[in-house]
Amino acid sequence: MTNFIPIFPLNVVVYPGEHLNLHIFEPRYKQLTRECWEEGKPFGIPTVLNDKVGEYGTLVQINSIEKEYENGELDIKTEGVKVFRVLEIIRDVPEKLYAGAVVNYPDEEAAQHQKLLKQVVGAVRELHKILQIDKNFKKEDEALLSYDIAHHAGLSLEEEYELLQYFNETFRLEYLKRHLYKVIPMMAEMENLKERVKLNGHFKNLSVDNF
Repeated sequence: MTNFIPIFPLNVVVYPGEHLNLHIFEPRYKQLTRECWEEGKPFGIPTVLNDKVGEYGTLVQINSIEKEYENGELDIKTEGVKVFRVLEIIRDVPEKLYAGAVVNYPDEEAAQHQKLLKQVVGAVRELHKILQIDKNFKKEDEALLSYDIAHHAGLSLEEEYELLQYFNETFRLEYLKRHLYKVIPMMAEMENLKERVKLNGHFKNLSVDNF
């Protein structure tokens, strides 16, 4: 399927199912937001990396307008719908302040991943324990998807964008597993180092037996 969508490029990665709150203040995006809200249509958030609009992004739906300011600015709540690939950016849309894009929607491949999901969720919990973070995903562990976890696994923006380009849940979980299994030992060693630094300078009661 190929179609035209209004776009709102941002320096973020949005995943399907993710809830994103936005404060809209630029005139072009105030126009985009009001039109999409009134017509019940989604818009696209392609990821901006290194000041360039990326090839991939996520279609989002406006769930609510939470606040309208006197100057026309808006606070909105959105939700990611599905990933798109940009075929062409249309910078000058007739009678519009905002840009648009011709996009298509890559097919998601079916995959079985329960064992892998358990490993990834376990690794995320371990990372959060090291970092002393208490994260509630608002789902049972068995119901989590890679998209639910990705923003909480310590990925860089570039890595989050790379993950967006995988259209198979198993591939995404494998990507997260490799990242977590690399990061966790590093973080654990940093914690050990922090403890050693804390001890330095304290009086120590040391002895060596049988010497």
